[in-house]
Amino acid sequence: MQNFNFIRPDNLEEACDLLVRYKDRAKLITGGTDLIIALREEKLPNCLEIIIDISNLKELNYIKEEGKYIRIGSGVRHAEIANNKLIKKYAPVLSMASSVVGSPQIRNKGTIAGNIITASPAADTIPALIVLDSILVIRKGKEKRKMFLKDVFEGPNKVNLKSDEIVCEIYFEKLPLGAKSNFIKLARRNAVDKSRMNIAVVAQQNKNKEITNIRISVGSLTPIPERFKDAEDLLLGKLPTQDLIQKAGKKIAEEMINKSGYRWSTEYKEPVVKSLIDRVLNGIVEVE
Repeated sequence: MQNFNFIRPDNLEEACDLLVRYKDRAKLITGGTDLIIALREEKLPNCLEIIIDISNLKELNYIKEEGKYIRIGSGVRHAEIANNKLIKKYAPVLSMASSVVGSPQIRNKGTIAGNIITASPAADTIPALIVLDSILVIRKGKEKRKMFLKDVFEGPNKVNLKSDEIVCEIYFEKLPLGAKSNFIKLARRNAVDKSRMNIAVVAQQNKNKEITNIRISVGSLTPIPERFKDAEDLLLGKLPTQDLIQKAGKKIAEEMINKSGYRWSTEYKEPVVKSLIDRVLNGIVEVE
């Protein structure tokens, strides 16, 4: 196992200063669910000198309501998000996704920012955060910048962040009154397994039952997590019918093939995504 120093800063400013000083020779740890495995398997860079433990920083551990926004500190655990009253009320899709991340042990240790930074295409919280149009607050030293979550991903397990930057906060607008959301995860087992596919949806209908707001994101289908705009455009402004929902599922399957190519898993995923889209939409929209 590699030799390194383990440092637990007293506050966020100290943690940021350490990152600026050591850059790619440092790694942050909060939950450690992925970092510990990488250490055991000796997959971390040889230049690693320090691990910075930010798990106890109160500045990163909060969920709060601020006007029309919900703000979540980057150190908040999945279990806390799953059970939080504000999240359940204003972003239930995130509560649902957080409640099925890995095992109970992982949910009690893993953090929302860790799920983002790992950038696994199968991450459960990412599709939910994407349909919430989430924004990241990123800090380098004393400077801060913001970035839409959808723009942070460069590919599987790759993010558009520098080694001396830290994600401090994730925030998003509360879902509007009347909006509904849903989340479905498909895995080999109910616990522990990574998702073979997951779907997050936000939808809203007017008094005539026409869809006025629709956001769809599916995990494990494309290299970079994203919304499926073609399927959304197909549904937007229309009365949902079973035929229309099936066409939306077909659109998503076609986009999966266009962006990822035809793989050995496509034969399995194509009918499954159509079926899951049918289930997730029928769970929240009134169908003609």
